[in-house]
Amino acid sequence: MSQTLLDRYDALLIDLDGTVYRGGEVVPGAVEAVAEARRKSVGIRFVTNNASRSPQAVADHLNELGFNTSITEVSTSAQAGAAMVADRVPAATKVLVLGTDALKEEIRLRKLVPVDTADEAQAVVQGLNQDLGWRELAEACVAINNGALWVACNVDVTLPTERGLLPGNGALVAALKAATGTEPLVAGKPATPLLEQAAKSLGADRPLVVGDRLDTDIAGAVNAGMDSLLVLTGVSTREDAEALPEEWRPTYVGRDLSVLHQLP
Repeated sequence: MSQTLLDRYDALLIDLDGTVYRGGEVVPGAVEAVAEARRKSVGIRFVTNNASRSPQAVADHLNELGFNTSITEVSTSAQAGAAMVADRVPAATKVLVLGTDALKEEIRLRKLVPVDTADEAQAVVQGLNQDLGWRELAEACVAINNGALWVACNVDVTLPTERGLLPGNGALVAALKAATGTEPLVAGKPATPLLEQAAKSLGADRPLVVGDRLDTDIAGAVNAGMDSLLVLTGVSTREDAEALPEEWRPTYVGRDLSVLHQLP
């Protein structure tokens, strides 16, 4: 019997917005495609650069759309960022958190101490918080200039909203880069830690990265040495992919997740 695309892989690392849903609406065929992957015992990780929501909040949203998932299938850039900090500093280290309560909780789960001032902070972790202001950035600037480790959960410059593109975490990271002359370590796509941690959590040998953006999902897969599927349900187009140098193109391009169950 001929192999489908899905039969070639033991795990799917799936982006969220633009791939399985668009805002509050599920992408047609996505629920069925994920259910069929589970039926074939293919591991699932919903992998998101969004560091502002907890894994439980992500899972709850997916369940509202019919995906029948749990937090064990969710990998966020907040988790990846916290893990990067924990790998580099001792337990009980004070970490200045620029982000939401979800990011602070990930820091606590790694036996680190979240703080909101530069005093004694040995690390800074930065994720999107729409209430972030100058004072918080100033504290981070002081800590980074004093030699603190700096980890950015993601560097997405813009945030898609119903009002159009607004400043994303990357725009605020850029402000600190300009003020400190320092480059952060990056957890989220297109950097590799988030994808690598998601694959490791599944024990996957042959993961397939699935997403709608060439600049994050597909570039992240290329950087991590993983195969990728660009779905045409979000930002990037087939023409965008064909315009890239060959080494940066996705392994496959398909109209949506239903192509996983077709012949490659």
